[in-house]
Amino acid sequence: MHVFGLTGGIASGKSTVSRMLRELGARVLDADVLAREVVEPGTPGLQRIAERFPGVVGPDGRLDRVKLGAHIFANAEERAALNAIVHPEVRALFLQKLQALEAEGITHAVYDVPLLIETGLHQAMAGVAVVWVPRDVQKARLMARDGLDAAQAEARLQAQMALDDKRAHATWVIDNSGTPESTRPQVAAVWRAMLAHG
Repeated sequence: MHVFGLTGGIASGKSTVSRMLRELGARVLDADVLAREVVEPGTPGLQRIAERFPGVVGPDGRLDRVKLGAHIFANAEERAALNAIVHPEVRALFLQKLQALEAEGITHAVYDVPLLIETGLHQAMAGVAVVWVPRDVQKARLMARDGLDAAQAEARLQAQMALDDKRAHATWVIDNSGTPESTRPQVAAVWRAMLAHG
């Protein structure tokens, strides 16, 4: 099984690229979706979070993300404690989903992970595609998308690894600064290159 990483940054258009890959027939596993699945009601992940962070599970038995977010937002130690619960659960679910794809006869898959490079996970991939846009475009899109002013958008960008730094780790760079029509052929070329691998 050849697994390729897909990453980008806030407002870079990674979701758009992920959708285009799916349209081309790629099997894409989304880390954000897996992270939500491992804290569904009744999961060991949610139980461990409830024990470690009392009061973050609502009366409906679901994780109250707002309460949890407020609790861990400014506290690096608490954030690390949460990650220590969630990350192994996500990894186990990811491996389970990969095995299911393998059983289907799928030989190439894409793992869509926002923090692929920051966590060092890119080193385990057969190749890495980075969705890139110039910083000024990223900032403008973020302001338009989330209704932020320039200072707020800048603060969000400062909190992330710069796309230019991520680009240094890329096997393929997908320049998403133009129209979807200009991005689509790049995505198709990357998917062909992935399929040619192995």
